[in-house]
Amino acid sequence: MVSLEEIIRGRRSIGKVKNEPVPKELIEKMIEAAVWAPNHFATEPWKFVVMTGEGRRVLGQAYADIAADTMQELSEEERALRLEKEVAKAYRSPVVIAAVCVPSDAPRVDAREELAAAHAAVQNLLLMAHASGLGAVWRTGDPAYHPKMKAAFGLAGREQIVGLIYVGYPDMQPSAGKRVPGTEKTAWLEG
Repeated sequence: MVSLEEIIRGRRSIGKVKNEPVPKELIEKMIEAAVWAPNHFATEPWKFVVMTGEGRRVLGQAYADIAADTMQELSEEERALRLEKEVAKAYRSPVVIAAVCVPSDAPRVDAREELAAAHAAVQNLLLMAHASGLGAVWRTGDPAYHPKMKAAFGLAGREQIVGLIYVGYPDMQPSAGKRVPGTEKTAWLEG
């Protein structure tokens, strides 16, 4: 059995995956791991939208709608090619999970802590993907935060996407990980 330390140290962003279906049970296992992330006041400030098959078209169309705003100077042919490439982004893996922060409106809740909890949920999800033999990459960037992306997923109020997680069986060899040792990033205040 692989230890938790090995899972944490072995997880890498896997951007190239096979176009093979991923069993629903594995995706549900990843999401179940995600919902066990720490969160202040037990608000559980997250929800997940799982896209497979043509369900990924919602994401692809959002990418295209966002990109269309910047294509005024392109010819019709160039525009069509670019929009096709934008839609194709949603099909880079057989499963895409939109992780959404749903912050509580309770007066004592700090929105920053809600975001931190949603990010922790994504990390749990990624660790479970790796432990399950899957490859995953957490994508964000300007399109993820764009109002048109929010609208595509029917998000309201302060709800926001914190990540688009592309999941599948790895089709690449990840690079070796390297980190500065924790001891070099730690200050001890002792009495």
